Amino acid sequence: MSFSLYLIGFLVLLGGIAWGLSTAGVPALYIGIACVILIGIGVMTGVSRTRSKDPPAA
Repeated sequence: MSFSLYLIGFLVLLGGIAWGLSTAGVPALYIGIACVILIGIGVMTGVSRTRSKDPPAA
């Protein structure tokens, strides 16, 4: 799976989480903090899962 496809899916998930938190009445500051943390986790996970493996050393 490509990194861009993974990132698009993660952003859709993040939007749903932010919408749910907003609907639940969570203050915008806390929603922003949660989104920044989740974006960092998403990028790290996406890079680790979509990175091509290094060739074995000769």
